[in-house]
Amino acid sequence: MNNLLKRIKAGEILISDGAMGTFLHAKGLQGGECPESWCVSHPKAVKEIAEDYVAAGSDIVETNSFGASSFKLKNYQMADKVREFNFAAANLARQAMAGKGYVAASVGPTGHIVEDEGGDTTPQELYEAFKAQVIALAEGGADAICIETMSSVVEAEQAIKAVKENTSLPVICTFTFEAGTKGFRTMMGVKPDRAAKAAVAAGADIVGANCGNGIKNMVEIARQIHAAVPDTPLLIHSNAGPPILENDKTVFKETPEFMASYVPELIEAGVRIIGGCCGTTPAHITAMARAAKTVTAHV
Repeated sequence: MNNLLKRIKAGEILISDGAMGTFLHAKGLQGGECPESWCVSHPKAVKEIAEDYVAAGSDIVETNSFGASSFKLKNYQMADKVREFNFAAANLARQAMAGKGYVAASVGPTGHIVEDEGGDTTPQELYEAFKAQVIALAEGGADAICIETMSSVVEAEQAIKAVKENTSLPVICTFTFEAGTKGFRTMMGVKPDRAAKAAVAAGADIVGANCGNGIKNMVEIARQIHAAVPDTPLLIHSNAGPPILENDKTVFKETPEFMASYVPELIEAGVRIIGGCCGTTPAHITAMARAAKTVTAHV
């Protein structure tokens, strides 16, 4: 298959997938259970989720490996399962994609903060955790590594470094921003322009934002990132709106049609990979894929 980066730089718009956790719970994942362990204990269920997104129009699917670092798995007494879970996650996504597109292996934050930012962890400890994770994901068949939901520049830099020094895969790096009185910031107070510049300087091939916002806010975030790093392709994985509690259940209100209506603005803002995060479904992906094709057909 043609290289992922070549296709994007040639002007193609690629469609990613949507939420994972929602569907794992729908298939029986219990509260307090390790989602990544399902790559080994319930591989058919994990593979089916990815297959549903491929059928919906995803050119890229992510792996069920978001929390599969030693730091996160330690919470489930599974720190020794890093290689097993990550290898299986990439392998299952690769089987589901069946040569039709790409596997972007998901790497989420460790949940730890470095000492210089007031935490209890060193950058080297973060690096070693990411290194073990990304090597297994690469060996499992990933086409790219997607470092996502980052709030700390230091942590993102260590994750990017781990990919670049231990694999030959392209790196996607996305941050999560919250809207405030002073504009968009990560939980660590980092603005979109600074986050994007730091990620690119560290070696990221694609940058962007995921989670935390509905699609309208993501348009403005994308504009700010694109202005900061105009030569770097962008990825946006938007939530289906903010989470709302109804009858003790979290719901997301943005419909497939509503999210699809903002796809032209995302593309105009420089976004080249469009997908979803919390609350998005295969129906959202199908609608956004259709909208993207309509835009590119008129370019």
